[in-house]
Amino acid sequence: MQLVVARIGRAHGIKGEVTVEVRTDEPELRLGPGAVLATDPASAGPLTIASGRVHSGRLLLRFEGVHDRTGAEALRNTLLIADVDPEELPEGEDEYYDHQLIDLDVVTKEGEEVGRITEISHLPTQDLFVVERPDGSEVFVPFVEEIVAEIDLEGQRAVITPPPGLIDDRAEVASSRDASESGDDDR
Repeated sequence: MQLVVARIGRAHGIKGEVTVEVRTDEPELRLGPGAVLATDPASAGPLTIASGRVHSGRLLLRFEGVHDRTGAEALRNTLLIADVDPEELPEGEDEYYDHQLIDLDVVTKEGEEVGRITEISHLPTQDLFVVERPDGSEVFVPFVEEIVAEIDLEGQRAVITPPPGLIDDRAEVASSRDASESGDDDR
């Protein structure tokens, strides 16, 4: 199975280094020196990582055969793809690969069907489940402990405890204007 582990950003310096947007929880395993990665577009690769380092909080990689800024800039926006055994599990107990979560049924703790996970959106602050509702609409569910109560891979479902308004229009709006609009003000 192939998994996207990073996206190449802009060139850094003049010696062929690039910034990368990491898309794996295990960069030390997937993006270490010597790793050979497929690419999207395929014409850009495969790429072998020659070296890597962290600079100002960003991962910088240099690939074999890329020795200057021009070569590095030509790789911009290329996706790096690793071959992963489908049976392989992440190291952490509460960690999951995207392919394990895609197609899980999403239900509330009360058993109400919400939909099916069709995509995982990796944002800078948190991950989101993109859930397709039975009517074809989509809802975005933050993949945080406060909302996603359980991932049951054997049962093929994700159990959520959504706050009001996340999956329906149950949101309650409280306002100080409510009292004044009822005619109880002192004007």
